[in-house]
Amino acid sequence: MILPSHLTVRDGRLRIGEHDTVDLAERFGTPLYVTSEDRIRENFGRLSGALTAHYPKIRILYAAKANGNLAVFKTLASMGAGADVFSAGEVALALGSGMRPASLLFNGSSKTPADLALAVEKGIRVSVDSPDELRQLDAVAGEAGRTVDIAFRVNPAIEVPTHPKIATGLATSKFGIPAGAILDAYREALALEHVNPVGIHCHIGSQILAVEPFAREVEVLIDVARDLIDIGVEPSFIDIGGGLGIPYRRETDRAPTPEEYAGAVMPVFKKGIKDLGIEPELWVEPGRWLVGDSTILLTRINSVKTAHKTFANVDAGFNLLIRPTMYDSYHEVVAANKADAPAVREYSVTGPICETGDILAKDRMLPELAAGDLIAVLDAGAYGFAMSSQYNSRPRCAEVLLAGEKAALMRRAETIDDLTAPMVTVPWQE
Repeated sequence: MILPSHLTVRDGRLRIGEHDTVDLAERFGTPLYVTSEDRIRENFGRLSGALTAHYPKIRILYAAKANGNLAVFKTLASMGAGADVFSAGEVALALGSGMRPASLLFNGSSKTPADLALAVEKGIRVSVDSPDELRQLDAVAGEAGRTVDIAFRVNPAIEVPTHPKIATGLATSKFGIPAGAILDAYREALALEHVNPVGIHCHIGSQILAVEPFAREVEVLIDVARDLIDIGVEPSFIDIGGGLGIPYRRETDRAPTPEEYAGAVMPVFKKGIKDLGIEPELWVEPGRWLVGDSTILLTRINSVKTAHKTFANVDAGFNLLIRPTMYDSYHEVVAANKADAPAVREYSVTGPICETGDILAKDRMLPELAAGDLIAVLDAGAYGFAMSSQYNSRPRCAEVLLAGEKAALMRRAETIDDLTAPMVTVPWQE
């Protein structure tokens, strides 16, 4: 197995950074999400450097949905990141981490009136998803006596090589306004009093392992910018979204590097804006690439059972990591306390949830396993805890952040009391 550079094996045990995973599990309990702050910083620096090597006016907006822990936000904020936010909760996390309102973009295809009012109140730019939303936003801003900067989200109708549930730039997607209709939306915005069209926004999908779709996306946005200039809108930013994938199967996946991504996107962008005679900021919205490989999920084996196959039954299920169940996603697994032992038997790593589909890893060759052994699920930093639930009334686990030799909780484990705290006894049951 090929491990990322921040994961190593010493004395038969898996380590993340300076820390022994077996020791972490004993100290904080399992299941346990463990995140390397150092790895997030390394990833951010590499992506930022790859882009700014081509063009200085780059802004990185963290895709907040990937991992919503405040400590993760603070790490990225300290490096100058903004955020792509989809909810009032993500706005609160971003602002609470020290990100400025001007470095946020409020995105989404179904914003509530309260969402629009919050964006206006905080001075956050809005990516408008429809003419209906545009009119509502103008009315909200008018009632507040303010003007709000906006972009429209363009649907570029681009096919991308990824899971259909996370391909957001398809013609059939719920997101955005078709490129052929976008000019009318900007014309309407120009006629309104309380919105100010200043940018263009697009996002074509997630976990994309090719660079060509991003280059095609930029071509579409340059064409849109050309038409906008003709009607008097000079974009101050062009936001190409995120979507750069990571190699969940390191032995077989070929994932583009940030340098390859920049090498494909930036020449198209630079030529396009040069031809148009403009110098907008380029915004990108990475999520998975920044945090995906920073985190492992540690889970303890409860029992081993042989039936039609051999199951390693662990204490984490799809309540904590739903990607394998929802997307048939692949995550590498390591026997953390037997990390250098030979793989001798095929196991399926299964969770405690009352669903047949609660399988974290199917048919993996691993060392001889027994109750009490520790499994590490790799690359769990994006859409792991962020998509977790309390299904089967299971409290969610703790999260730990590592920085050098330091380790501390960044989220305590939930309790049964946390499950019942929001519940209210109805009057006729008192």
